[in-house]
Amino acid sequence: MSQSSSVPSWRSPGWLVLLSMASIHFGAAIAKGLFAQVSPLGVVSLRLGVGAVVLLVLVRPRWRHYSLRNCGGLALLGLTMGLMNTLFYSAIAYIPIGTAVTLEFVGPLGVALFHSQRRRDWLWVAMAAAGVLLLAPVGGGALHPLGVTLALLAGSCWAAYIVLANRVARAFPGSEGTALAMTVGAIAVVPFGIAAEGTHLLNPSVLLLGLAVAVLSSALPYSLEMAALRQMPVKVFGVLMSLEPAVASVVGLLVLGEQLSLRMVMAIALVSFASAGSTFQPKASVK
Repeated sequence: MSQSSSVPSWRSPGWLVLLSMASIHFGAAIAKGLFAQVSPLGVVSLRLGVGAVVLLVLVRPRWRHYSLRNCGGLALLGLTMGLMNTLFYSAIAYIPIGTAVTLEFVGPLGVALFHSQRRRDWLWVAMAAAGVLLLAPVGGGALHPLGVTLALLAGSCWAAYIVLANRVARAFPGSEGTALAMTVGAIAVVPFGIAAEGTHLLNPSVLLLGLAVAVLSSALPYSLEMAALRQMPVKVFGVLMSLEPAVASVVGLLVLGEQLSLRMVMAIALVSFASAGSTFQPKASVK
C-alpha cells in the first residue's frame, strides 16, 4: 500500500488549507459575537495578546543578535499585523464577514498582479475591480461606507504584511519571525485595548472566548497552512486561498446568520476568480 493511500483524506493538503480558512473565519465569527460585550479594539487586543503568548510558548524563539535592519523589519511587520487586525475587526462590526474578506482580498491580489509581467493579468485586474465596485456603498441595500473603507484599508495592510513577512522570513529562522512579530503587534495594540475596556477584558467568559479567537484565528490556521505548504506547491496553495471570501461567507451565514445579496455573491465570485486567475500560471511549454 502506498504511503499516500494510508493518509486520511482530511489530512490531504487541500483539506488542510480549507480547514485553515474555516478556522480563521470561525474565530472571526466568535470575535464578532463578542462585540456586544467588548469593542473590536478589545477583541483584537485579546487575539493578539493571547495569540502572542501561545506562539511564544509553542515556538520558543531564541533571542539572537540580529542586525538593526532586521529588527526594524520585524517591528514594522508587528505594527502592520496589529493595524491590519484592528481595521478588519472594526470593519466586520459594520459589514458581513464574507464581504469584508472580499474587500480585504484586494491587498494580496494587488501584490500578485504587481509582480506579474503577463498582459492577460489586466483581465484579472478588471474582474477584481468590477467585484469591488459591486460592493461600493451606493444604491439600494448599500453597505455601510465606514465598513467598506475599513476593509479596504485592512487590505492595504495585508499587502504590506505580505511584503514584510517575506523579508522577515528570510532573516529569522523557522517560525521565530511570526512569533516575535505578533508579540510586537500585541505590545502596540494591547495598551489601547486595556485603556478602552479596562478590567472588563479580565472577565472569565471574555477571556475564554478571546482564547478561542486567538487559537482559531492565529495558532491553529498557521500550523495547518505550514503543514499544507510542505505537501503542495505555493502556486496551488495560492489558488486554493482564492476560496477564502467564499469560505468566510459560508461561516458568516452558518454562525451569525449573515445573509448576502445577489450583488454581494457576484462580487465575491468575481474577486475569487480574479485571485485564482492571477495566481495560476501554466507551465511554459518545453521547446
